[in-house]
Amino acid sequence: MIRMLPLLTLPALAACAPATQSPPQSPGGAPAAAYLALGTEPGWTLEITPARLNYDGDYGATKIMVPNPGAKPSLNGRTYVTDRLSVVIKTAPCSDGMSDRRFADTVRVVADGKTLQGCGGKILPPDTLAGTSWIFVSIGGVGVAKDRPTSLQFDGARLSGSAGCNRFSGGYSAADGNLTAGPLMATEMACPGAGMTQEAAFFQLMAAPVSLTFADDGTLILTGSGGRTAVLKRAI
Repeated sequence: MIRMLPLLTLPALAACAPATQSPPQSPGGAPAAAYLALGTEPGWTLEITPARLNYDGDYGATKIMVPNPGAKPSLNGRTYVTDRLSVVIKTAPCSDGMSDRRFADTVRVVADGKTLQGCGGKILPPDTLAGTSWIFVSIGGVGVAKDRPTSLQFDGARLSGSAGCNRFSGGYSAADGNLTAGPLMATEMACPGAGMTQEAAFFQLMAAPVSLTFADDGTLILTGSGGRTAVLKRAI
C-alpha cells in the first residue's frame, strides 16, 4: 500500500560562503585538529597539524613525517617548506577526479622531489541538489541503525529515498529562494527494530519547513522546528 504524506516546503539551499585563509573549522565552529588534502594517480594524503606534516604517498608505500615549519603567506594561499616535503595551498575550487566532490583548495605537494597535484580543505556544497545522493547519519540526534539501508536522492525534478524502512518519493522544485517538495508518497511496510522509529522521526521532521546547511566536511544538515535535525553524508 502507498500512503500520501503532507506537502513539504523547505527553505532554500544556503549559498556557499567564500573560502578564506582562516584555520580549518569543525562543524561546531572550533579550529579543526588538522588540515587534510588528497590526490590520486598515485593516491596520496596529507595531514597538517600544528606540530607536523604527515604525508602518505604512492598508495601507502611512501611516508614522510616532518615538523611543521609554519605557514608562509603566498598568492591566494600559503606554503610550507621542509627539506623533504613542500606544500603549496591555494584558495581555488578543486575536484579530486574520483568523485563529484569539490574542495575549497588546490594543493601541490613536492615529496622527495616528486610533484603531485590534489585538493584539500573544506568540501564545498553542491551548486544544486539535483543529481546528488545522500546517506543518513543521524535522525533526531540519534545515529541511524546500521542494519537498515538509508538514502535520499535528488533526481531531476523528483526526490526519493528511504529513512530506514519504507520508500518515499515525490516532486520538488526550487524557486524564489525556496525548495518545495511534495506531495510525497510512501509505501506502508512494517519493519523490525529501529527502522520504523527513525523513519517516523524523519517524517515528523519533514512535516514542517527545514533549513539546509553544510558542514566543512560536506555533511548536509536538515534542521527543523525545535532544533531537530537529520544529518546526511554524500554518497560516493
